Amino acid sequence: MTIKDSRREYKFATMRRSSMRDDPIDQFRMWLDAALAADLPDPTAMCLATVDNSGRPSQRMVLLKDFGDDGFVFFTNLKSRKASEIICNNSVCLHFSWLSLERQVIIRGKAELLSREKVDNYFHGRPRTSQIGAWASRQSKVITNRAVLEERYARIEKQFAQFEIPTPEFWGGYRVSLERVEFWQGGKQRLHDRFCYIPDGVNLTIPKWKIERLAP
Repeated sequence: MTIKDSRREYKFATMRRSSMRDDPIDQFRMWLDAALAADLPDPTAMCLATVDNSGRPSQRMVLLKDFGDDGFVFFTNLKSRKASEIICNNSVCLHFSWLSLERQVIIRGKAELLSREKVDNYFHGRPRTSQIGAWASRQSKVITNRAVLEERYARIEKQFAQFEIPTPEFWGGYRVSLERVEFWQGGKQRLHDRFCYIPDGVNLTIPKWKIERLAP
């Protein structure tokens, strides 16, 4: 089999407008619950797309840590490439890929920094090994070999052996707002079902959404 012949039929489910929730967060929660129940590997993993100041895109996988009407949350090193690009342009895109369920979710919005209080609360709830790892890695910087990381980890571990590990100043989080949310369900004969949620109106206390079906 060659790459051009690699394909399969999508038969898991179909989507109808009548079955869609009125709010994209409710729809997302339903699909995430299904991914969790199916015991998929890394169901909260999402691809984060950013662009630099020259318009060149970058992508990487991050983990969803919270979500709600005000957006989707992830944490990272604030000196990383992704953080540097968000400073230049905070319009980002998130992509969840639950391919064994033949589902995808795409979220477009603005990334805004979380408060230090929220960052501290999350950081101190992480496993101690993850806290040390955050201190040890100068994310996106060039290093000579893995031993550099291991030596930094051992040094930080020793430094804070008898203390609570503080949140690094260079570590933080972002909340991505909801400007557009698309749900994709694979369909037979490549007639996939796609529904897009777009805000219907501006400055609404209670967000309202227009739902449109898109051609596959």
